[in-house]
Amino acid sequence: MQHIVLHNAVMATRLREGASRRPSLPLSSADEDALRLLRESPEMLESLAEFAALEVDLRSATESALLLAIFRAGLRSISEAALARGYDELARQYETELEERYAFARRRRPSWADEA
Repeated sequence: MQHIVLHNAVMATRLREGASRRPSLPLSSADEDALRLLRESPEMLESLAEFAALEVDLRSATESALLLAIFRAGLRSISEAALARGYDELARQYETELEERYAFARRRRPSWADEA
């Protein structure tokens, strides 16, 4: 019964978003080994569920639900990496702008210099 409940919870999460298609995913033997290791590690499954933003226990999830969680975790990782790059670029631009302002301020004649 628990397997059915967990499967339904994962699938319900998926179906609420309205799956538009079910593409096939070719897996190599290395991919299958990695999936097997993932499925056998409660710590990794818990981390995956957390990182994929799923509030379900993946220990007895179907293979398709597990692959969906991996896909979501991957998308989240890519999104976070892109945001980090964007923030790094903004920081570099800000530092450059700040350096230019300091350089301009050092070259500018002080307002009190003409007071005599």
